[in-house]
Formats: sequence, structure tokens, C-alpha cells
Amino acid sequence: MNVVMIGAGYVGLVSGACFAEFGAMVICVDKQEDRITALQQGKIPIYEPGLDDLVRKNAEAGRLSFTTDVAGSVANADLIFIAVGTPTRRGDGHADLKYVYAAAEEVAPHLQDYTVIVDKSTVPVGTAREVARVVRKTNPDADFDVASNPEFLREGSAISDFMRPDRVVLGVESERAESRLRELYRPLNLIEAPIFVTGLESAELIKYASNAFLATKISFINEMSQLCEKTGADVNAVAKGMGMDKRIGNKFLHAGPGYGGSCFPKDTVALNRMAQEHGVGSRIVEAVVEVNASQKARMISKIREALGGSEADKRIAVLGLTFKPETDDMRDAPALAILPALIDRGAVICAHDPEGMDEARPLLPDSVEYANNINEAVKDADAVVLMTEWNQYRGLNLTNLRQAMRGDVFIDLRNVYERGLMERAGLRYTGVGR
Repeated sequence: MNVVMIGAGYVGLVSGACFAEFGAMVICVDKQEDRITALQQGKIPIYEPGLDDLVRKNAEAGRLSFTTDVAGSVANADLIFIAVGTPTRRGDGHADLKYVYAAAEEVAPHLQDYTVIVDKSTVPVGTAREVARVVRKTNPDADFDVASNPEFLREGSAISDFMRPDRVVLGVESERAESRLRELYRPLNLIEAPIFVTGLESAELIKYASNAFLATKISFINEMSQLCEKTGADVNAVAKGMGMDKRIGNKFLHAGPGYGGSCFPKDTVALNRMAQEHGVGSRIVEAVVEVNASQKARMISKIREALGGSEADKRIAVLGLTFKPETDDMRDAPALAILPALIDRGAVICAHDPEGMDEARPLLPDSVEYANNINEAVKDADAVVLMTEWNQYRGLNLTNLRQAMRGDVFIDLRNVYERGLMERAGLRYTGVGR
């Protein structure tokens, strides 16, 4: 199978490398020359565990290559995946599809034999049909189908998710398109991965509905965490008790500072806009977005209260900046909402993150200090805020940490630690919903 991936960002690069591992001949195309040059030199522009080895292995085997040349790449393609960004459009919250349509228009003149054009990007309902219209207008003689194949990759475990998926969703309208996509995914037959075939609109909506439902679970348990604090309950125990019910499950029931990342924030907003556009209510998803925003604001108040009512002139060590561990992604990370508010009230921030500090620098105020290691971050700190639950922060030597600090406040926004353990180390502990 000859596969072309339009877009060598997170989704395109991971998907392309994994398809190459399946045995396909994959070309990743991107307009950013510096990104392609780096990839050609074996430099991976994003952090994803295992991705560098997978890219190197398949590039050396001749199954994976990188270029900026669209015309020379797509002529012999069996499948062309569009994996470009669909950021939130300024002003109205809709997904911005200009890059998707530009990709469709650019590949259309170079199509030769029958080709399946596949939307891999997260796109609103109706996008596949519009892509087909763009291609047909640009090249009326093209022999092609458009399909939808949404991705369900979790940052930090994307390769495992791709290789051992819960399901592969194929939105198609022809047997030819379905057959070609099934052939591409045939290696998954060995592990009996479910392949769910449906229509274009259903496939597009499955992605949004899935992300919105997971975001709902996060906002729900965060809302319960407020009630736990008022009543003396422990949100960890509540979540565990809920999760034992197989109808509910324990995934995404972890109280914290709110969700972030490349998917949940923009997809929930885009789903709300889709509902409004079609005259349908989406009050649950609207509430999810509102609760998430308020949860981040509540974390600012929680930190302030733990510091005695004011963060002015307090030195705060922040452990973790990315929206989740095992990624360098700072998009909509809670730190971006919480830290500037603390700085505005006079706090001095010294931050550490295993992978995210380079990404964080242009997004956070210039006054933020960045530590090379945990010890440097906590030295002379009045308080420590555990923002992201990287493994490096799960087994801290609390006695040494307390000795290095000037103060004794530990604010655990991920509920990694138990209060008794903290208090035995001489630390005043604040968690979420506990």
C-alpha cells in the first residue's frame, strides 16, 4: 500500500510511522520546511514515548520518508490521509477547516488512478462531503472516494493506542473505499481489533461525541470534588466506588485542575457550535466547558488559601507544566491559566517539567524561572504545587524536600499523595476534593 500523509504533526507523524510499521510505504508531506528537514535528519519535533525509535526504524527500512513535495508524492498513492490542524476558529468556536480544504485542493490535480482520500483530522459533520466537493471541482475527472477515519490517540501512549486500538472507525460510502482501508489495517486482524464501518457523518460525530463524553467524566468528578471538600468526603474514594460499577468504569474519574490538551478543549467547544448550527441543544456539553473553566479558577483560590490568603512575595515551586504526563504539549494546560494569575498577585514561580519547559517558555510570563531539576525548583520555596503527575514526582523524598524548602505548604492538584505521609514529613497538605 502506498500511503501519503498530508501533515507531519502529531497525528500525521504517529499515524504515518505506525502505518509504515504495518508494512505500508508512507510519505509524510508538510509545508514546514524546517520540520521536514529535521525529520529527514532523524530529529523528532514532538515528544512521544517510543516515536523516535519507530520513525528511525522505518525510515532506515525505506518505508517512511518525508518531503514538502505534494505533487510528486500523491500521484501513485493508494490512500491519502489529511492530517492537518483544525484549531478553534477565532470569534465563533467552530473548528477552522481552512487547512483541510487547502490540502484537498492541493492534492486534487495530481490524482491519477483510483485513490481514497481519508480525513484523519478531527473535523465537524459534513466535512468529508465538502472535501469531496473541493476535489471534484478542482479535478472533475478524478477517480476517488472520500472516507473518514478519526484518530483516538492519547498523548503519551499514542503508539500503543494505534497498534492495539479499542476500535478502528471507518466512515465510507463505497465498497472500494472500505476494501482499501481494511487492507491497510489488515495487520490488526491478528489481535482481532474491532473495525467498525459506518457512514461519513456518523464517523465524524463519533470522534466528537467520544471526546465530549470523556471530558464530561472529568468535569463531573471535578464538580463532585467541590462537594467532597464541603462535606468531608474523599473524592478519591468516591471515584473508586463509582468506578467499580462496570456501567461507569474508572477511567477519567480523576479530580484535578481541569482538562487541557489538543483535543478536549477545542472539541467540546466545536461540538457546542455544531449543535447550535443545527438548532439542537447541548446543555450537558456546555456545562462541561463551564465547569472546566471554573475548576482552573478554583485552583488559583485553593493555592491562595493554602498560602494564608495571599501569594504576594511567595516563592512557589511548580512541578509539571504540560497538560498531562508523557508529552510536551502545553495546549490549554491548566498551568497557562493558573500561573499568570498567581504572578499577577506577586508570586515568584520556579517551574520544572521533564519535557515541557521549552514549549512553556513562550506561553508563560517572562518572570517564570525554570529549574534544571526538582531539587533546584523546590530550594527556598514557600510552597510546592504539583501540577502534572509525571512519574518523577510520584516518589519524592518528602523529608529532603521539606528541608530544602523555606515554607511547608504542599498543594497536590493531582491527588498523588496521602495527607498522613505529607504530615509526617512536616508538610501542610492540600489536595483536590479531600
